[in-house]
Amino acid sequence: MRKIAITTEDNPYNPLIQFDEWKAFDEQQRYFTCEYLARVCYSSPNLSDADNEAELERAIDEICDLNITGNYKKIVQDIPD
Repeated sequence: MRKIAITTEDNPYNPLIQFDEWKAFDEQQRYFTCEYLARVCYSSPNLSDADNEAELERAIDEICDLNITGNYKKIVQDIPD
C-alpha cells in the first residue's frame, strides 16, 4: 500500500511508522505540522477514501511547494497491508 506523509528535514522519526515520536518532536520544535496540514486539507466524511487520500496528497504538495520554513518534505513509502 502506498502511503504519504509530510515531515520536516530535521525530524529523525518517520511519521508513517513512528507517529507518536514524530509528533512529539514536531511539537517540541513548535512546527505543529498536523495542525498546519489540517488547515490546508479539505477532507470530508462525505468523500470517498480515495478522494480523501487524493486531497491529503494535494495539501501536502501545496505545503511542500510553498515551503515557508524551507524545512518541509513529502514522504512516499510502500507499507505492507
